[in-house]
Amino acid sequence: MTDDGDLSRSAPSVLHNGIRVLRAFSVDEPALGVTEIARRVELHKSTASRILAQLEQLELVVRDPESGRFRLGLGLVGLAGPLLANLDVRRIAYPVLEGLTARTGETSALVVSSGSESVSVEQVPSPHQVKHTTPIGTRYTTSASASVQVFLAELPESRVRELLEGRLLHPGHDDERSVRALLDRLARVRADGVAVNAGETSVEEVGVSAPVRDHRGVTVAAVLLSAPSFRVSDHLRGQLCTVVRDTGNTLSERLGAVVR
Repeated sequence: MTDDGDLSRSAPSVLHNGIRVLRAFSVDEPALGVTEIARRVELHKSTASRILAQLEQLELVVRDPESGRFRLGLGLVGLAGPLLANLDVRRIAYPVLEGLTARTGETSALVVSSGSESVSVEQVPSPHQVKHTTPIGTRYTTSASASVQVFLAELPESRVRELLEGRLLHPGHDDERSVRALLDRLARVRADGVAVNAGETSVEEVGVSAPVRDHRGVTVAAVLLSAPSFRVSDHLRGQLCTVVRDTGNTLSERLGAVVR
């Protein structure tokens, strides 16, 4: 165990401990309590708590007001900006997203999974004056979000239920009937290769998303198309689903995936 005094011994030790705390989080365990973090990084609970308070001020972690557990914060996206600029999937995706926006006239984006959420890491805005755009780093946290559905559809039923029971998806699914409805919906997403959010999170917006797979067949990202609801008829929505799914397949092939 590290002594509480270690926190003030030197700047390098503070930085080192802060990085160790951040590394305690993972995709499989995105939310952790102070006690668990302290145990993993071998610090006293009081020391870990002070470090977390400082990281929270910098928006590098956020605390769930209900559970008191911590998650990585959006401040890390800003720090990772130069790295994100060099990620292969972003580099490969950008011209493909440009083509999708040129073809549809709507905003296209690349999102990646972060636990139970999805995070926007690239975007090509619509040329229209009225459009839907979001800052890079925006998190989508509801199971109605098209991109979140894409990632949830890849998970086993047991994991989806764990996320629901842990209140990590909003809104909550409080009974078996609503849980079953979501699981059935995710099964359709897997079968169709595309997910749709038709005004469920915002009545003014339609979102269509499809998976991007790498050479292992693993979903590493998702394509997301966002459009104002008034521009998307039922017929056009079907066409957008086809175009977005094809775009996801194009990106997947460029990453070495075998698309059937």
